Amino acid sequence: MNSASDGLLRPSDGDALRAELRGLAALSKLPVVFGGEVHAGTLVLSEFVGTRTNGMRGLAVAPSSGLGGSAVATGKPRSVADYRSASTITHHYDAPVLGEGLRAVVAVPVVVKGEARAVIYVANRDSGVIGDRVADEMVQAGRRLATELAIRDEVDRRLRLSFARDAMASANTVVTEQLRDLHAELRGITQSVSDASARSRLRDVTEKLARLVSGVAAADDAVSLAPRELDVLAHVALGCTNLETAQRLSVGPETVKSYLRSAMTKLGAHNRHEAVVRARRLGLLP
Repeated sequence: MNSASDGLLRPSDGDALRAELRGLAALSKLPVVFGGEVHAGTLVLSEFVGTRTNGMRGLAVAPSSGLGGSAVATGKPRSVADYRSASTITHHYDAPVLGEGLRAVVAVPVVVKGEARAVIYVANRDSGVIGDRVADEMVQAGRRLATELAIRDEVDRRLRLSFARDAMASANTVVTEQLRDLHAELRGITQSVSDASARSRLRDVTEKLARLVSGVAAADDAVSLAPRELDVLAHVALGCTNLETAQRLSVGPETVKSYLRSAMTKLGAHNRHEAVVRARRLGLLP
């Protein structure tokens, strides 16, 4: 009925329509009950109870055309006591309708948020007004179906929001990991820069990057890590072993252990993971 019905988790709206039509057929006792969904304003007849021919199956009813098209356009029930001679509707579909032998017909739109999403019909092969009792039953069926579709729409809306949030979170995670890689790389490059001024500027950049990613406005002065301690911790945060960190920073593994141990002591951490978590909370690492 709309793009929401394309969702893999959404049940078939056609099944819901079919169930209402079968219930209506049992209640109304009329010989023919049928209906269809509205796609981009066009009603397509798809569900039938009591028909003898296939002439109306798959019939596309344009807005304002015929009885159903009028119901879609106005959003209100429409009826004729004798389809053949009715002057209140267009007669674009006389061949399939009269071929089925239908005379008295009532069409009720299923309206959700002001939009016709389906139309349900009852019909008699004799002319004459179809009574209020049947019309009331049709209106109730239409309301039940409208409520069901509205619930499905809301479920779809929430699922789409959830999927969008998950996708955004996943994208943010990827970006965050890339920024952490960049931070660690810059920390490594800084040590190879001989110019003291340039080295200081690079460290300032890495500190700003750490605060930006961690969301901490300013690093906590209560904990101050030496540049090499921060270099080691930045690589440890990426999951590097002591040996890998040593290779990246061009120092020995024992030196890495020493710096890491010192950083953990300053941070009050008992292990590598805890040290990284606390450093991020303090805005020292991204």
